[in-house]
Amino acid sequence: MINKNSIIDNIKTLFYALIIALVIRSLLLQPFYIPSSSMEPNLLVGDRLFVTKYSYGYSKHSFPFSPNIFSGRILFSKPKIGDVLVFKTPADNRTDYIKRLIGQPGDVIQFIDGDLYINNNQIFRTLIKSDESVFCGNSKIKVNFYNEKLPNGKIYRTSYSTKNSFQNSDKFLVPENHYFFLGDNRDCSKDSRYLSEVGYVHQDNLVGKAQFLFFSSDYRIGSIFKFWDWKNIIRFNRFFKKIN
Repeated sequence: MINKNSIIDNIKTLFYALIIALVIRSLLLQPFYIPSSSMEPNLLVGDRLFVTKYSYGYSKHSFPFSPNIFSGRILFSKPKIGDVLVFKTPADNRTDYIKRLIGQPGDVIQFIDGDLYINNNQIFRTLIKSDESVFCGNSKIKVNFYNEKLPNGKIYRTSYSTKNSFQNSDKFLVPENHYFFLGDNRDCSKDSRYLSEVGYVHQDNLVGKAQFLFFSSDYRIGSIFKFWDWKNIIRFNRFFKKIN
């Protein structure tokens, strides 16, 4: 005989669990999946990571489906250049992008002869490895790896194509309350350089700061359901790796 009280208790337990999960996802941590190669060599397709929602305060985009429950941003804390962020792309305010923050409000960003400039100051980079390979979509391209150092001392690795690299651009003047983002895979990234597709990102579109990986697998080798080949499919060396 089915106990009616037991069913009600189970429904209550499920409801409370869903509420707790929603609170954690909205206010604390949210998992994300890396679907593209725009952040190689630092983030790979198949990486899964946690983003802290509280790092820069909260907007409507902190919550599932971006409900219009309030406008603006509360408890706002300014992100630092060099941070890796998830944001809603301004083109549709729905699609999640993950990129590195390069320019803050009032900054001037420009590429000259392949070099990055911020406020007319060249951002120096040190060659780490040459003639390496990274993915660009489903194909591989030849790149050089560099350590790039921002004015605040932040150092991170980037990849630049060995040929047909992004060379020159107009000056990008970052508007008030907006931010400028680049992918670390500089020649295979749709980012703020492309004004009609991404462009400058309003502070209300910031979702959170990427903190660390918790899982990674290479779907090109096979499905994670092929447990007999996990040693090749799952990138165990990337588990719990902090995102720089």
